[in-house]
Amino acid sequence: MTVHFIGAGPGAVDLLTLRARDLIGAAPVCLYAGSLVPPEMLEICPPGARTVDTALMTLDEILDEMVRAHRHGLDVARLASGDPSVFSAMAEQMRRLEAEGVPYDVCPGVPAYAAAAAALGRELTVPTVAQTVTLTRIAARATPMPENEGLDKLGAAGGTVVLHLAVHRIAEVVDALAPSYGGDCPAAVVAHASRAHEIVLRGTLEQMPKAVDEAGIQRTAVIIVGEALAARHFPDSHLYSADRCRAPEGPAQ
Repeated sequence: MTVHFIGAGPGAVDLLTLRARDLIGAAPVCLYAGSLVPPEMLEICPPGARTVDTALMTLDEILDEMVRAHRHGLDVARLASGDPSVFSAMAEQMRRLEAEGVPYDVCPGVPAYAAAAAALGRELTVPTVAQTVTLTRIAARATPMPENEGLDKLGAAGGTVVLHLAVHRIAEVVDALAPSYGGDCPAAVVAHASRAHEIVLRGTLEQMPKAVDEAGIQRTAVIIVGEALAARHFPDSHLYSADRCRAPEGPAQ
């Protein structure tokens, strides 16, 4: 028996990986957050599977479900929105499973920020403009941020900043980033990326609070800030340059 932590992607069922689809389709128990995972994804579960919405459950209650399945020899598909390596609360679940002697593995998924960038039709790393992408959030009512990871400090590093779990505090995001990026810096908010009701807002950093408010966006959104969003005049990447040496490397000495 294994608990499979599965990246369920940004929402569109056809963005599941083949591995994720197969694991979900074979697991007799599926734990998912109903607020983030669309109902149609559960149609992949095998007939008679136990499906449990964890949106209102505590960590202890979630672990009880996993341990109970383990004792009955049943595999568990534990769905996490996006990719489980970012903001999935997977680490504390793994820690509990290890203490209980329950085996687990991880299946990656399409992260929300990648789906948001695709919706925008933009690359987040553009030659000479931005070669660093910072994935972060703000503290708000969630777990406090580490001391050296305040948004004002991260913003000072430059590059493209991507924020999850922060759209409900968009004004605070703008206040924290404006000193480093400027109010006229290109910015975007993508809500429900990849789904039929996807919302895409483009503009400047200072325009985002009003745009978000008018669109009624309160959750399930990604904020992206940086010059890469509007870059037009930049050199071609060295990757495909005619000047790049493409001769095969010789054997290691």
